[in-house]
Amino acid sequence: MKILLVYPEYPETFWSFKHALKFISKKASLPPLGLLTVAALLPKEWEKKLVDMTATALIDRDIKWADYVFISAMSIQKESVKKIIAQCKRLGTKIVAGGPLFTSGYEDFEDDVDYFVLNEAEITLPLFLEDLKGGQLKHIYKSDQFPDIKKTPIPLWELADINKYVNMCIQYSRGCPFNCDFCDVTFLFGHKIRLKTKDQILAELDSLYSRGWRGGVFIVDDNFIGNKRELKVEVLPAMINWMEERKYPFAFTTQASINLSDDEELMRLMVRARFDSVFVGIETPNEESLAECNKLQNKNRDLIACVKKIQKFGLIVNGGFIIGFDSDPPSIFESMIEFVQKSGIVSAMVGLLNAPRGTKLYKRLVKENRLLKEATGDNTDLSLNFIPKMNYKVLIDGYKRVLNTIYSPKYYYERVLTLLKNMKPLKKKRYQFHLCYLTAFLKSIWHLGIIGKERIYYWKIFFWTLFRRPQLLPMAITYAVYGFHFRKIYKNY
Repeated sequence: MKILLVYPEYPETFWSFKHALKFISKKASLPPLGLLTVAALLPKEWEKKLVDMTATALIDRDIKWADYVFISAMSIQKESVKKIIAQCKRLGTKIVAGGPLFTSGYEDFEDDVDYFVLNEAEITLPLFLEDLKGGQLKHIYKSDQFPDIKKTPIPLWELADINKYVNMCIQYSRGCPFNCDFCDVTFLFGHKIRLKTKDQILAELDSLYSRGWRGGVFIVDDNFIGNKRELKVEVLPAMINWMEERKYPFAFTTQASINLSDDEELMRLMVRARFDSVFVGIETPNEESLAECNKLQNKNRDLIACVKKIQKFGLIVNGGFIIGFDSDPPSIFESMIEFVQKSGIVSAMVGLLNAPRGTKLYKRLVKENRLLKEATGDNTDLSLNFIPKMNYKVLIDGYKRVLNTIYSPKYYYERVLTLLKNMKPLKKKRYQFHLCYLTAFLKSIWHLGIIGKERIYYWKIFFWTLFRRPQLLPMAITYAVYGFHFRKIYKNY
């Protein structure tokens, strides 16, 4: 068999970092971990090719070569998926589709896709392969079971050109213990935290190391700290030893809940393992809105103090925020700006509330007859897929005001300074030097320090860091470049 694995394009969003990638001459932030894992589940003797459309184009010749085209996608990639399907149908190649987009809404593609392999591939893909062998394929393969990921193979990295990416990625766990009603993670992966073993994690790190990767590794778990005990006793000590023996080839980042700030031992271990940042779902400073969406882990806390504590331990906090809850008061826009500024969260991803299919929010809005359409998954298209309680124009105008403020050079660089003052850098941190970093630095001087409108802020932060916290200069330049990207995206509105 010849299998072509295709990962669709993303639209240009805050998350794409498209304009920042140009500074380091990379094509995409991350390779498609799901598809590379699927590739490892396929028979070894089959021929396989990967086309990641975030990094390269899909051409007719590749589709003609394949017996089957495997597509995996998220909701934000829906428009690109439609084009891929049309291209495959035109050329007469069979399509096998899976991933979150199809698991939650395969009905939208039922007439155009030949075979659906839904839910988690460790369970449903072997059923497809068995029927393929017997010549009796079914249209849909799905399961309400969750696989033991201790049996999940190492992704087939040889299919990816790792030099096109900023970071590599691995997965340690699936599932989330929390129950936020706007989130589809538990719909897709369940509440029970399923873990890989420490030996699996070390084997995956070895596989990246042996391919010559030196740089960032994103641990893609929706909540990395879902099982704190296992992390503290087994996984992080093993990662620390592995990193020490190889002279710290990687820098890790991941996603975690705000209760990370409650566990000082866990934060110390993460920093020793060379985690340098965490993405945290803050969502909103409004307590009533947190209660409304069942984000109970964030309630009754001084969220700014929690963020600053994590920063003090040496972890940058990147934050997700949402506007548009029924409980949001008219003052939410100003309180959101104030929170973001005081917290020193530089990469503050503020989006409008939407209800993905399968979530409790989606079901509630259907009952209330307020659902308008499916969510796009795009955090820059100003779309709501439901009728909000707040006047629509007031909500959109207020949301635009938040973005216009927090991404403006004055406010943005103010947050960079707040972060630099609050961060505790590692005394002996080793940086992996790559020529592209030097190129990015020189480009930042030209685009931000010479021809950029923000040049006065750029040079202020540059010299402050150089003389006060020189160890943090790479971080300062990185965030200056991120700011350039955020402003470019916002101007597209």
